[in-house]
Amino acid sequence: MQYQASVVTSDQNFKNSYANSSALTTDKTATVNILDVEIDNLSREELLERLDVDGGVVVTPNVDHLMKLQHDAEFRKVYEAVDFRVCDSKILMYAAQFLGTPICDKISGSDLLPWFCDYHRDNPDVKIYLLGAAPGVAKLAQQRINERIGREIIVEAHSPSFGFEKSPEECEAIIERIRASSANVLVVGVGAPKQEKWIVKHRSKLSNIKTFLAVGAAIDFEAGHKPRSPEFVTELGLEWLYRTMSEPKRLWKRYLIEDMPFFKLLFQQWWTARRERKSV
Repeated sequence: MQYQASVVTSDQNFKNSYANSSALTTDKTATVNILDVEIDNLSREELLERLDVDGGVVVTPNVDHLMKLQHDAEFRKVYEAVDFRVCDSKILMYAAQFLGTPICDKISGSDLLPWFCDYHRDNPDVKIYLLGAAPGVAKLAQQRINERIGREIIVEAHSPSFGFEKSPEECEAIIERIRASSANVLVVGVGAPKQEKWIVKHRSKLSNIKTFLAVGAAIDFEAGHKPRSPEFVTELGLEWLYRTMSEPKRLWKRYLIEDMPFFKLLFQQWWTARRERKSV
């Protein structure tokens, strides 16, 4: 399996990607509403710059998140409590275009982690704690990211046990480990909505953490433990299909059953907005 740590292959390419994303941000709405979820219409550069100044909690909505938010009241409260909700999905970009309110950039959790590390390559004040993935995988991701960046940007990594979020004792132990580290950035990759709920629930206990990133499978991808879809597949909005084929037992129900009503709900939103415009 070939390791695909980042879509950024050099500092120059990374800077060029920033310039390209910034060019997309003119004449855009501040947020885009899809299925009653407000998505921040930010480029990757704008997000990284804002996090550099203020920090905050970042979640990355995709179709699966939006479908879960239709019936999970706790998850919706979490979404209301976070600081940034940035588009994780090419399908959501197509949906926003269909609704007449384009989103300027796709910022998936899988891309955000390597982008964030590249952005802070030469900033020794930024130190990251990785929380997530299977035993040993987070440590491997730590090693590979640090080798790529050229410094110890990941200062600690821990893989919690399955169902850890239900154990107050284990959660407290994890919190103590994070507090005892030198980290000021916490990257959590344990799947949605678990990771988002855990961050918001325990954020107040982690005063040493400025920035919280909920990144899904990004730690697995950085470790080379799971394959990422080829870039052209992602650009076509077919990453969900690639992942389903890679992990059919775990993902087929999510993508082929649970998420399919999204398209009906999207059409209903478009139709309602169209009728309202006609009635004015």
